[in-house]
Amino acid sequence: MVKLGHVNTLAALRETQSGFYLDGEELGEILLPGRLIPRGMKAGDTVEVFLYRDSEDRPVATTERPLACVGEFACMRVKDIHERAGAFLDWGLPKDLLLPFREQDPPVRVGQKVVVRVMLDQHTDRIIASALVSRHLSRERPQYRAGLEVDLLVYEETSLGYNAIVEGTHRGLIYRSTVGAPLEIGARLRGFIKEVREDGKIDLSLDRSGYERVAPLARLILEELERLGGRLNLDDSSDPAEIRRRFGASKKAFKQAIGALYRERRIAMLNPGIELVRDRT
Repeated sequence: MVKLGHVNTLAALRETQSGFYLDGEELGEILLPGRLIPRGMKAGDTVEVFLYRDSEDRPVATTERPLACVGEFACMRVKDIHERAGAFLDWGLPKDLLLPFREQDPPVRVGQKVVVRVMLDQHTDRIIASALVSRHLSRERPQYRAGLEVDLLVYEETSLGYNAIVEGTHRGLIYRSTVGAPLEIGARLRGFIKEVREDGKIDLSLDRSGYERVAPLARLILEELERLGGRLNLDDSSDPAEIRRRFGASKKAFKQAIGALYRERRIAMLNPGIELVRDRT
């Protein structure tokens, strides 16, 4: 079944001056504009295309990919605001994506990055965006286990920390106290399930807990020391943002890792920085 707002594999029917017409089944013939036709394509071939509607509401195909398909979440930049229709978002295609006023709370502004869900408008069958993220997240109890590594999309800052979309379906919370540096709205991260509470709410962490977190990070630090000739200009007083940039870990986890390496006499503290201890006899 051919679906608007999704990637479909369609058969090429015939070529014209405007491009190739594809078999859109119940949607009829759908144009793939000439500039997007894959080299050497001929009638009878199949091609993967994303389907959306043009400015005249006709189905049109493209080999380009948007930031998100219908049913998915993504962070997009607000390009323009129409006084009656709503905001227009850059979603990676020539035609911008409409974020209606009714799907905004609070209102967005030009240049802002906003996390939205792409969906089909029930009234017009047009592809639109919704910034009412919580409305579109699953209310079913999540079946995640503690320690599971998951994909996260940060979409909102709260008094407690940052709300994130977990695996594109559930909401989870990253507590501010566990984050060394501010997180950016729209950031895609790998994180870990810290706990699924009795009420179904998910607590998240950006680092593994206990030894599972420290041991791999300690190995990364040793590898980096070897690569740099034995010295690293980071230690337990370094900037948290720089630590996360270099190792993808919080300052707390970094301190635990270098503390373990120091106790094992594998590094020496230089204050500032650390040094690899090559002879431990």
